[in-house]
Amino acid sequence: MNDNDTKRISRLTAILTQLQTKRLLTSSELADRFSVSKRTIYRDIRALEQAGVPIVTEDGRGYTLMEHYRLPPVTFTESEANALITAEQLVLKNKDTSFIKDYTEAIHKIKAVLKYSIKDKANLLSERVQFRQNNGNEKTSNYLSDLQFALTNFRLAEIQYFDEKNKNTSRMIEPFALYSTQENWLLIAFCRLRKEYRAFRLDRIKKIHVVSETFKPHKITLEKYFEMCREKYFSNP
Repeated sequence: MNDNDTKRISRLTAILTQLQTKRLLTSSELADRFSVSKRTIYRDIRALEQAGVPIVTEDGRGYTLMEHYRLPPVTFTESEANALITAEQLVLKNKDTSFIKDYTEAIHKIKAVLKYSIKDKANLLSERVQFRQNNGNEKTSNYLSDLQFALTNFRLAEIQYFDEKNKNTSRMIEPFALYSTQENWLLIAFCRLRKEYRAFRLDRIKKIHVVSETFKPHKITLEKYFEMCREKYFSNP
């Protein structure tokens, strides 16, 4: 097997992983990702189909895997395992208990498929990696997982929120994005009470109820939201 064959097999495996990771991928995205031509991607997709992989082609949109198709259990290299373990230590310093719980359960499943030799090294690394931060910050939250679910499923959420003046209000919100500062997680959402996008600190959300009612996906991007914020700031100095 020559070097070109090895590269192609590696690329085919990576394309298959990408297709399982994302719902829909275009030939242009795949060509850019692997630094090859779209014609090469067409040949790769055909090769995967001939190998029995159920790839669905959506005209004008891209490629996706047939629903319910799953790859065999994934194996990790030592470097990939080390990256995951390092990320675990960062997550354990997170200020949201629900996120820590979900990630911890996920990392246990990942560790279960590691080879014994890599597993021993990963466990050693987890004992020798530590991130320090302001331990005096007692702000915590518990609803990141619920908000992630509401955001990705376009579900409305009713929250009880305490503002800077400790005033309690009930808000019906359309979750849009989440971002983290060194001190807090913040939720960007369209607030139906204020009729505009607002940023909510998760540690000030005292209660949340994700309802069954859905909302239309937001048309703006996160970059556009930040641009709107900058424009608002500079127009009202």
